[in-house]
Amino acid sequence: MPPGGGGPMKDCEYSQISTHSSSPMESPHKKKKIAARRKWEVFPGRNRFFCNGRIMMARQTGVFYLTLILILVTSGLFFAFDCPYLAVKITPAIPVVGGILFFFVMGTLLRTSFSDPGVLPRATPDEAADLERQIDIANGTSSGGYRPPPRTKEVIINGQTVKLKYCFTCKIFRPPRASHCSLCDNCVERFDHHCPWVGNCVGKRNYRFFYMFILSLSFLTVFIFAFVITHVILRSQQAGFLNALKDSPASVLEAVVCFFSVWSIVGLSGFHTYLISSNQTTNEDIKGSWSNKRGKENYNPYSYGNIFTNCCVALCGPISPSLIDRRGYIQPDTPRPAAPSNGMAAYGATQSQSDTCDQDQCIQSTKFVLQAAATPLLQSEPSLASDELHLPGKPGLGTPCASLTLGQPTPPSSMPNLAAEAALTDILPLKEEHVGHQFLTPEEAPSPPGMLAGSPLAHSRTMHVLGLASQDSLHEDSVRGLVKLSSV
Repeated sequence: MPPGGGGPMKDCEYSQISTHSSSPMESPHKKKKIAARRKWEVFPGRNRFFCNGRIMMARQTGVFYLTLILILVTSGLFFAFDCPYLAVKITPAIPVVGGILFFFVMGTLLRTSFSDPGVLPRATPDEAADLERQIDIANGTSSGGYRPPPRTKEVIINGQTVKLKYCFTCKIFRPPRASHCSLCDNCVERFDHHCPWVGNCVGKRNYRFFYMFILSLSFLTVFIFAFVITHVILRSQQAGFLNALKDSPASVLEAVVCFFSVWSIVGLSGFHTYLISSNQTTNEDIKGSWSNKRGKENYNPYSYGNIFTNCCVALCGPISPSLIDRRGYIQPDTPRPAAPSNGMAAYGATQSQSDTCDQDQCIQSTKFVLQAAATPLLQSEPSLASDELHLPGKPGLGTPCASLTLGQPTPPSSMPNLAAEAALTDILPLKEEHVGHQFLTPEEAPSPPGMLAGSPLAHSRTMHVLGLASQDSLHEDSVRGLVKLSSV
């Protein structure tokens, strides 16, 4: 090959063939890679998510930021202006205890605000349709149509009948103690209330953290308020009350904030302590659903009858996992194929049964077709003798078809094609016998013995023989095609 001949080969570019499956109308070069989406991105409720779905809050978070600012500012002023003086005059343990309370309050607050309160997942369209059918079946469809069927169920819990209400937004029957939050637009399990101060619903999964938050905040508020007053009193003893306020103006602001907030915080802590001891929720207590007395008809079926046991269950019991899986990936709606082993086995069994059952019918049908094909030949020329029109390799027209036995199916064979060919060769010769056959013209056809070459009778007999041969060949081809189609 000359040196210059390699030029065209160097200019050739080869494109790699994509082995990935793609639709016929889609080019592999135009296919774009779609990033998988997480479930929190399409969450139907009115919630906000941060840190790739790790943080879940309500949409109205303005009051939460106010709570955060009040705690941070008040605690910061206390540690900056009061703790140095108190640590010297009284004890260094004051800032240490204050720091522990502060970090505990912040931790429980963030844990309550950023966690899933126990949101129940909404029903999928298929689940909702199935539930509607169950409701129609349970209530009957012949009630007149003007009255909607009831959307409640009744369950018995510790001998008390509890109604399960149907949520038209989530398309589910809410479990006991669950309720739909109108602000977050979610059904929450063991719903207590929606707290704007923490920016989230309070439910089954974050109630203990909410209670520890308000309880520790009560201790922190009382702690700061008490030591701020102590600081002011100690300074007023040395330089007077007005000079003490001038020397520590931050203490005045701290005292005012703590004075107006301590009553509500301490009262809220006491109220939830009562709820925990009786194993109730705020929602149940406001509605008056249950009575604390066991002997009454509407006694609380969730109470263990012991204050200590109720507190341990609410504060020390296991935390249930989140049901919404907000950080999970959205799965595409593709049909799931059946298992390869089961599917192939079922297909093979069905196919073998079909072949076995159809072999007898195919062979029997072939015999009927062959008999129907031979009937016109037997009835076409009754005046002609079989020895006069006998073709080489074919049975005489006058002889009966002894191989046709009707009503007796051939036993099934593992090779239906061979069985059909064997039945056919008993009646008709193989097609290869006529491969070299050429039909003669009336002038070229030899005359039978005792006939003149140019007589009309010889010419008519010759034409009749040729017509029978061609008709027989056409019948043979048709029957062979039918046999092959039947065996397939």
